[in-house]
Amino acid sequence: MLKLSRRAMLAGSAATVAIAACSRSPKEDAAAPVRIVPSYADGTAMAAGIAAGETTALEQVEAAINRAKAVEPQVNGIVTETFEMARSDAAGLLSGSFAGVPSFIKDLIDWRGAPTLAGSRGLGGQLATEDNPFASKWRGAGIVSLGKSATPEAGLISSTEPLSNGPTRNPWDVSRFPGGSSGGAAALVAARVVPFAHASDGGGSIRIPASTCGVFGLKPSRDRLPYSEPGAAPPLQISVNHAVTLSVRDSIALFRAAEANDGTYPLLGDIQPLTRRLRIGFAPEPTTGTPLHPDTRTATEAAAQLCRELGHTVIDFTMPIDGAKLTDAFLLYWAAGAGMFAQRVAASSGKSIGPQIVEPWTLGLAGMAARRIAEVPDAISYLLAFERAYHAMFDTLDVILSPVTGSPAVPIGEQAPDADYDTLMDRVLSFASYTASMNVAGAASMSVPLGWSPSGLPIGAMFSGRKGDDGLLFELALELEAAQPWTDRKPPVSAT
Repeated sequence: MLKLSRRAMLAGSAATVAIAACSRSPKEDAAAPVRIVPSYADGTAMAAGIAAGETTALEQVEAAINRAKAVEPQVNGIVTETFEMARSDAAGLLSGSFAGVPSFIKDLIDWRGAPTLAGSRGLGGQLATEDNPFASKWRGAGIVSLGKSATPEAGLISSTEPLSNGPTRNPWDVSRFPGGSSGGAAALVAARVVPFAHASDGGGSIRIPASTCGVFGLKPSRDRLPYSEPGAAPPLQISVNHAVTLSVRDSIALFRAAEANDGTYPLLGDIQPLTRRLRIGFAPEPTTGTPLHPDTRTATEAAAQLCRELGHTVIDFTMPIDGAKLTDAFLLYWAAGAGMFAQRVAASSGKSIGPQIVEPWTLGLAGMAARRIAEVPDAISYLLAFERAYHAMFDTLDVILSPVTGSPAVPIGEQAPDADYDTLMDRVLSFASYTASMNVAGAASMSVPLGWSPSGLPIGAMFSGRKGDDGLLFELALELEAAQPWTDRKPPVSAT
């Protein structure tokens, strides 16, 4: 009922405009010739087809809506459908590098005309009156949003099983989760509903679902692409916006379309497959000492071997990080954010903080922050100083190769937000034990879909560099994509 009511909120003037723009008389329909709508491997090709007149934005949006309807009962990756608004947008004048290409916006940022519910039962459904700064870049690129993709409450966990919307399922095995927090985005892209979707990453939330769903996901360097939240800037900006994509070239083009261009970094420039050979540090062991699943170890070792075969120097490497200390400081900072979110929901709903408005996982994190509030300043100081320690690892290395997660995708329910808090914490820390250090350091990092478990589950390989190494990672990704293509491999739940 909740999902239907959210979609119903979007009926009205936008729907009226779209219906008027798309309607034909029965006589016109009968006389119209049958037109085969071209399909495309990625968003770059789709945009080129639209620009060349091979197809139209409206045809591609309509085809994507049909794909969404076909897989959504199995995947459950959409929180709010804005199909009528998308039809209206597609029927208008669009410009930009992805003019007319359909996509989804993660339900953590505002897209004008749609609600932002942040995976929470406690936030109202008011429609956003303007775009988030990152979303405005996508709108300026001509991207047409079909709606909001699923996320856990406030993006606070590595699964996508919010109590507000139910679990999103992995197209490769619907008994398993897609990861999080950009789980809806990755599931919809993996299922070939859209060629790319907006994603964000505060502790692994682009790379984790990219890995578990077999798509490409690059976490940009801090401040390379716009990111903003209501209120004052945090002491340490760990979250970034970008996308999960089928192809590397879509990720590159989307990156260019959204660059902040404020002088902090040079613009991305021309990106071609890597030609120089790299010194790659191979670091498969979790710094936290948690176990690594044998399937993930095998897949990561295979990625290292591929790099050797391509001529790169691969060096066994142990990351000189006190994993326990970093995890504790990061988790406390994360928990403080959960506490602020709980206060926001309470203010919005007019209700006191409790399980009726926020999930048990969020409450558990908020409670941890409240108990340890005096330690938060020291945790922030430690995290701010960590950037220098992280970048020192690259004095003799170009890139570090490691797993993205401790295992392939786990069964639905194993990281559900209403599970026992202590048990859930152990499971999350075991699964998501590799990605947070790059958020703290503000560094570029990516998941490349190079591996598969014996049962057919995707396993990404994570390549990480310094802050500002986004271009280098894209060049490496193009080389890896050419050496071991992945886009033709489709999951059992696929719209194409």
